[in-house]
Amino acid sequence: MKRNLTCIVCPMGCQLEVELEDGKVTRVTGNTCKRGEAYGIAECTAPTRTLTTTVRVSGGTQPLVSVKTAAPIPKELLFDAMKVLRKLTVAAPVALGQVVMEDLCGTGIGVVAGKEVSAR
Repeated sequence: MKRNLTCIVCPMGCQLEVELEDGKVTRVTGNTCKRGEAYGIAECTAPTRTLTTTVRVSGGTQPLVSVKTAAPIPKELLFDAMKVLRKLTVAAPVALGQVVMEDLCGTGIGVVAGKEVSAR
């Protein structure tokens, strides 16, 4: 089986062709650097994404605060993570970079605030 991907590691946007056999990568072509090869392998075997969204703020000057995962999480957990974050409310004040959740969906990865929200 072959998968065609556009590498997103650097601005070159190399067109990768990843060959798989029994779910394992056997060959990556089209990359101009080792990072492209690593991206192709990871994207076909264990894809991850950084999740960005908003969560509610109680007692703040704004009703929502932007947040993101501190590191990429497995792609298959994105919908579960959104369900968890949809229920989360943080109390104002919220500081930029503040950890608003320690361990998202058992990944060990925290969720951090992307901006400051003052208390009313």
